[in-house]
Order: sequence, then structure tokens, then C-alpha cells
Amino acid sequence: MDIIQTLILGIVQGLTEFLPVSSSAHLVFMHSLTGVEPSLAYDTLLHIGTLVAVVAYFWKDIIQMLKSFFASLVDIPKGQFLQGIKDDQFKKLAWFVLIGTIPAGLAGILLKDFFESLFSNVIIVGFFLIITGFLLWGSERVSRKIVDKKSLKKMNIKEALIMGTAQAAAIAPGISRSGSTISAGLFLGLERELAARFSFLLSIPAILGAALVQTKDISSILDISTASALAGFLAAIITGYLAIKLMLKLVKERDLLIFAYYCWIVGPLAIILSLIYQ
Repeated sequence: MDIIQTLILGIVQGLTEFLPVSSSAHLVFMHSLTGVEPSLAYDTLLHIGTLVAVVAYFWKDIIQMLKSFFASLVDIPKGQFLQGIKDDQFKKLAWFVLIGTIPAGLAGILLKDFFESLFSNVIIVGFFLIITGFLLWGSERVSRKIVDKKSLKKMNIKEALIMGTAQAAAIAPGISRSGSTISAGLFLGLERELAARFSFLLSIPAILGAALVQTKDISSILDISTASALAGFLAAIITGYLAIKLMLKLVKERDLLIFAYYCWIVGPLAIILSLIYQ
């Protein structure tokens, strides 16, 4: 891949990882449109770039969560664990992220071959993208009707697991990770900003885990020039950071319907083009 191709893929990955339009679907489409052979090593590098972006954006929150998490481990023998979870919101957030990661971890281990088989079928990817559109549209309609939305203080383990299960489903290409998790939060009646914030924090262990699993293939990144690889990596970081900032603003001040319409346009278009040119 040349530097233009890696830049384009980096920008696409950075934007679509956090905008609710499925990064995996767009990488499948880009590989199909450009004719560039998919590189698991380079895709892993781009995912690490988006990981850097989300860690950089939520750096202060992450530090507080880690401090509170390790403090809670010390409190367990003293019988103060449950009280600490109730009183310390960063501790609660840290444990909920950990609990919410379990479904995706299990799905990734048990259904790895099944999910990987879907990436070669553009028609299935397009179909899942349409489903993402319906999730966004439906969750917005439900959220508008809920007057008393839940804050982090009222959020419980069951809701963290449901959002985690939505993240597990998003291993399938076309089901947006951010779209499914934020939609799940809105369906559950969470505050809009909390649903998005928890979604992004939930992505950290998921992206890190996926990257660690794929590190065995990272040696093939040597097939790409250092300048090209670095350009795409930096593009993923910068656009990923900007996408997080944009999403939090949109969720708080507007709605996500524009992304539902986008999915309903791109999904069918991908299916039609695939049927024509297959």
C-alpha cells in the first residue's frame, strides 16, 4: 500500500470507529473498492491508533477509574467493596466497564471463526449496516419518550451487561460498536451523554484485547513502508479523537438520526453493487 491508501484507510478507521456507522464495514468496503488486499497487521495498527485516541480523550477519567478500581480491591477484605461501589462513581464506572467487557471477550473466543467468515461477504455486511440504522432510529424514538433518564448513580450491573452484549454483537462487520452500545444505553433509559461516554470507555478493553490477539500477525506490517504505516496510524489517532468529540456533542445537543439515514443508504448500495459486480 502507498501512503495515499494508508492515509485514506487511517481516516476511515478513525472516523468510523467512533461514529455509529461501523468501522469494520467501511474497511471491508474500502478494501473491496480499492482492490487493496486486506492486511490484518495494518488493520491492527489502525485499531491501536483509535485506542490511542480514546485513551487520550478520556485520560483523566481513566486515571481516576484505575485508582478507584485498585482501591476497591483493597477494600474487599474489609467488607467495604459494595459501599465503595455505591459511593465512588469512578469505582462504579471502572467495575461496570470490566463487567461489560465480558460478553465481547466470550464472543470473540467462542465465535471467532464465525465472525471472521462474515468479513468476506459484502452482502451480509450491508445487511448488518441496515440493522445498525434501525437500532439508531429505534433508540432515538424510545429515548425521546423517557423523561426521567438514569444517571450513573442509578445505572446497574444488568445495564452494563446489556451494553456489553451489544458490543459483542458488533464484532459482526456492519453492526456498529458505538452505534449498538449507545443505542442499547438509550433503549435502557440512560442519560444520553452517559450512554456515549460508557460506550467509548467500554471500547478500550475491547480494542486492546482485539489488538493483543492479532499481534502475532503484526510482523507483516513490514510489507508496508514506515512512512505509509505511520501516516495511516497518525490519521487514525487524529480523526478518532475528533470523532469522539463530535459524537459527544451530537449525543448531548442533537440526535443520531443522520447516521441511521446514512446506514440505510450505504447498506443497500453495498448490497446492490455487490450483486451487480460479483
